[in-house]
Amino acid sequence: MKRLAVRLAPWALALGLAACATHSPTPPSTTAPAAPTTTTLPPQMPPPAPKPLPKPRVALALGGGAAKGFAHVGVIKVLEENGIYPDIVTGTSAGSVVGSLYASGYSGLALQKKATQLDETDLTDLVISSRGFIKGERLAGFINREVGNRPIEKLKKPFGAVATELDTGRKVVFRSGNTGQAVRASASIPNVFQPVLIGRRQYVDGGLVSPVPVSAAREMGADFVIAVDISARPRAGAATGFLTILDQSLNIMNVSALVQELRQADVTIRPQVQNIGSAAFEARSQAIREGEKAARQAVPIIQKLLQARAQSMAQAAAK
Repeated sequence: MKRLAVRLAPWALALGLAACATHSPTPPSTTAPAAPTTTTLPPQMPPPAPKPLPKPRVALALGGGAAKGFAHVGVIKVLEENGIYPDIVTGTSAGSVVGSLYASGYSGLALQKKATQLDETDLTDLVISSRGFIKGERLAGFINREVGNRPIEKLKKPFGAVATELDTGRKVVFRSGNTGQAVRASASIPNVFQPVLIGRRQYVDGGLVSPVPVSAAREMGADFVIAVDISARPRAGAATGFLTILDQSLNIMNVSALVQELRQADVTIRPQVQNIGSAAFEARSQAIREGEKAARQAVPIIQKLLQARAQSMAQAAAK
């Protein structure tokens, strides 16, 4: 028996080794684990910048008022100080004198300097005539020199000088041609200046039909009109001299025309110059200060309304 066990031992050892070889554990895999999957997103684009609001075409409509017209200089100064630069300029009478210089390239400060240096004799040429005692040629020559002898259509800003056709009473807006002649016609106060002959027609002061030329500014394409009214309101005891009486008489006659014009304006600036006489050149500094004061009060309103107009234009364009 013992001999049998010894003889079987080699076979048992061989079977044991075989079993160990058959059931040995699987060695661990040497393959690297799969990397986590990542997704690359496209770069996020910034939101588009908002479109700038459209800029309304702004017009400055300067009314008549003889020597009170120096107030226009103060208004222009303050508007420019606040970044308001009109695209279009229209003028009646004294407003056409200041307006033509402004449209030619004068700044508000340059206008003030010119106003302080101006002598009344630079603008008046007296003559004995039943049609008027000022001829007006000196005024026309002064304007043409100051604008470099450029015609209206060559000025830096679109400009319209408003006059009245004498034979028909029709409003005429000069937008081309001789700048000095157009201003002379616009400022030819009846019985003071002689009527101006242009072509075959005679013209007198534009204040008879358009005391503040707002409608002319609209006709020239303005989206927003700033009117400057320096006309004197009728007051008891105010009319004492010839020119003052004439000025007040003209204002009384054209009250309805003034109302019609100002109704079309977006903003009306009214410098307090009623106490300045129509021929009071010596009060020019006071008139300029009153123009500045009235404009400063109006600037916040103008800025607010311009913003609103730009937004409404943008909304209309988006439809």
